[in-house]
Amino acid sequence: MPAPNPQKTYVLLHGAWHGAWCWQRVTPILQAAGHRVFTPTQTGLGERSHLLNASVNLETFAQDLTNVLLWEDLNDVILVGHSFAGNAITAAADRMPERIRHLVYLDALIPESGKSVFSLLPAEVAQGRRDLAQRTSGGLTIPVPGPDKLGVFDEADAAWLKTKCTPHPIATYEDALTFTNPPGNGLPTTYIAVTPHYGPTTASRDYAKTRDDWTYLEIEAGHDAMVTSPAALNEILLGIE
Repeated sequence: MPAPNPQKTYVLLHGAWHGAWCWQRVTPILQAAGHRVFTPTQTGLGERSHLLNASVNLETFAQDLTNVLLWEDLNDVILVGHSFAGNAITAAADRMPERIRHLVYLDALIPESGKSVFSLLPAEVAQGRRDLAQRTSGGLTIPVPGPDKLGVFDEADAAWLKTKCTPHPIATYEDALTFTNPPGNGLPTTYIAVTPHYGPTTASRDYAKTRDDWTYLEIEAGHDAMVTSPAALNEILLGIE
């Protein structure tokens, strides 16, 4: 019997305000280990920021991801979602679990069926972002927070983020997705939290800890762990089967 192919396929999905660019310190290490890596960018962000418009919503983000799995003919995928990407990876697991090998929430939001992202955040955080969106873009986008709000304090890293992050479509926070199955849909699932803890993911961390069928891990890193602590993050990702 031939030996199993050790090559893995990783799909890394960024969070709010980010794009494929944020994985630049993670992707080369995974590829050097012989694995395939895909880093899609959600509509209206990063190199696709020119596509931003009022119709970009959470369903757009879900389809951005599921279409990558479909059109790239990806199967047996280790699907990693950072922060806001918890929404899209939950949708992918709900809609096409047969293509996913392992689900990884990287300090990510875990959505509830029929509930908006704003409803899952602390009320003061949600209202603050609505107010900022109204003042800066007439309610179209949430402006980019300072790098320190994302756990990035190194001067060079902070400067890099300031040149790359783009405003995030607020409609993705206001609307909701409906799921047929509970988060994870029975797939092997790992939740990676950062310490010190990131406030907006508190409810999601608490939920992940209740799931006896999931693996819960913590690493010392900023919320943008792929920027602040790529080596520690890659060690975990490379160990996922």
